[in-house]
Amino acid sequence: MSKLSFAAIAVVVAFSGVALAQSADPRGACKADYDKFCAGIAPGGGKIVACLNAKRDQLSATCKAALDSRKK
Repeated sequence: MSKLSFAAIAVVVAFSGVALAQSADPRGACKADYDKFCAGIAPGGGKIVACLNAKRDQLSATCKAALDSRKK
């Protein structure tokens, strides 16, 4: 395998890992949605998750998937 092919595969695997990590981690996956809809909510006691769930119809698909993964 050439060095270029190996490098290309490594880059694809690295970026797919980042995308997977963001979708599994609500903090990363929902940051933009939190900033847009729940910025005034102080963390603690599940208040942020409750706020995001209350705005669920307006959230990004990535954030919805991350919130769903928390329920499992």
